[in-house]
Amino acid sequence: MKIVVDGMGGDHAPHEIVKGCLEAVKEYGIRITLTGDSTKLEQELKNLNAPLESFEIIHTSEVITMDDPPVKAIKRKTDSSMVKGLEMIRGNFSSVLISAGNTGALLAGGLLKVGRIKGIDRPALTSLLPFRKSNTLLLDMGANTECKPENLAQFAMMGSVYMESVVGKKNPTVGLLNIGTEETKGSELYKAAYQIMKGMQHINFVGNVEARDVPEGVVDILVCDGFTGNIVLKYTEGLAYSLFGMLKDVMMKNTVSKVAALILKPSLREFKNGMDYTEVGGAPLLGINGGVIKAHGSSNAAAMKNAIRQGMLYLENGVLERIQNAVTATVEDKL
Repeated sequence: MKIVVDGMGGDHAPHEIVKGCLEAVKEYGIRITLTGDSTKLEQELKNLNAPLESFEIIHTSEVITMDDPPVKAIKRKTDSSMVKGLEMIRGNFSSVLISAGNTGALLAGGLLKVGRIKGIDRPALTSLLPFRKSNTLLLDMGANTECKPENLAQFAMMGSVYMESVVGKKNPTVGLLNIGTEETKGSELYKAAYQIMKGMQHINFVGNVEARDVPEGVVDILVCDGFTGNIVLKYTEGLAYSLFGMLKDVMMKNTVSKVAALILKPSLREFKNGMDYTEVGGAPLLGINGGVIKAHGSSNAAAMKNAIRQGMLYLENGVLERIQNAVTATVEDKL
């Protein structure tokens, strides 16, 4: 198992990235390869009194920033920490890259430097969202703003593999995000996707899901195009922060509410932790010929440690190979 971490990617790199790596080394007993400026990375490790034998550093002279144009950055900054990391995991079942860097660049690099799995037309960026009844895997959440019906069907297949192999959900339910539950609802894209998914043997498709039912966690996997998925993701994040703020205002309103807040504090903390993105850690990019986990751009050490945990689960459960096998099985069904 080879864990590669983009040491220079993210708003708080390299300090929080290296700190998170150190926490992962201590908790999981693994060895980590860091890509980036060796002088800065070595200094961070020394400042944290890290066991140097648990780290390998691959020196790079360039950094892809959050403001860099994605495709241009991947093509021009070939000695960047992100590009070197991507090159290391191409087609390798035993390696995974974790990066909190520029999302667009990571997606572009996944296609240009790693390549797609044969039989997959578009990769999908996923996220496990905490909802009332259960966690729901959302895909795509931003990699593809425009899709074909076949793309959505492939997202459903890849999401099913991930939920079964990593999350441990047997026969996960798949829903198609739509404006109504009826089979004939939605745009031509979603109506056509419905018909394809209804006939797929290797997914547990349960039909359309309306937006109002999404927070209930009525399905294990929710499929949509990346434009819609990104709006759902950002709205969900914003709504969660807003609700926490409103709840705090109410709890601090008077003496009685403050006492009630004190009594409820443990339960409220548990609820907040359940909605915290740092607990999830990272989002896998499914469909490319290598393991990539996208950590949040503002990841702190805790988020990075948990993203590394996601990467370990990805490798331990053979996600890349299982998706390839699922693609082969789907093709055989059509013959």
